[in-house]
Amino acid sequence: MRLPGIVMPARYQVAYVAGVSFAVAADAYDRFMGRYSTRLAPGLLDFAGVQRGQRALDVGCGPGALTGELVARLGAEAVAAVDPSEPFVIAARERHPGVDVRRAAAEELPFRDAEFDVALAQLVVHFMADPIRGLGEMARVTRPGGLVAACVWDHAGRRGPLSLFWTAVRQLDPGARDESELAGARAGHLAELFEAAGLQTVDDTELAVRVEYASFDDWWQPFTLGVGPAGAYVAGLDAVQREELKECCRQLAPAAPFTLEAIAWAARGHLAPG
Repeated sequence: MRLPGIVMPARYQVAYVAGVSFAVAADAYDRFMGRYSTRLAPGLLDFAGVQRGQRALDVGCGPGALTGELVARLGAEAVAAVDPSEPFVIAARERHPGVDVRRAAAEELPFRDAEFDVALAQLVVHFMADPIRGLGEMARVTRPGGLVAACVWDHAGRRGPLSLFWTAVRQLDPGARDESELAGARAGHLAELFEAAGLQTVDDTELAVRVEYASFDDWWQPFTLGVGPAGAYVAGLDAVQREELKECCRQLAPAAPFTLEAIAWAARGHLAPG
């Protein structure tokens, strides 16, 4: 039985207008990707050299995984965050009192020029409608000599957290589109985007995280919550197709309990000194 390729329902075309919406409940995102993003955040901030005394912006903050790590390092008063998803903005405000959280897309940041020492985007460049413009906006609101940093999953290298899922999809439908063509998903592309946005002394690296699953259902159930391209794919299946995909994933998954490692590409670039 062939499964359909990714077709995004209208409800998924809200945030990042030309990209993928995350107009879902914050707890759904937490269960789907939050366990990865929370563990990824410290590595991104270490790579960016974030330290007390700086003022930082979290672009595409979601429910606040990176925001929370910034608060722990800098204090809430030194952190601002934006996201285009209203449920995520509400969740981030509730979880991180004192942080200036606003609803906005990366391509139109509601801040003055040079307001921040560092601007960061975790797992967001993938889904920007215009990644170069979004990174350019991050540079605009960062002071001269400041830094912009971002990370995205290595989907093209099939080392991201969703690789098992998309491997199963391709077995059932070899023509299905996965997330490997998203911005930054292949080696070197994120750094290329940084350079195209005008950032200087750009370099990149890999960040690795490991997540434990108590059972196969612990891994599978979040895919049914409608989050991102994978969630939209599952939502587009009928009951028979969904069960077939689930069983294919079960065959590919390690024996439970199991641990999955995911690799993200990270890039950083500086602004010219004033």
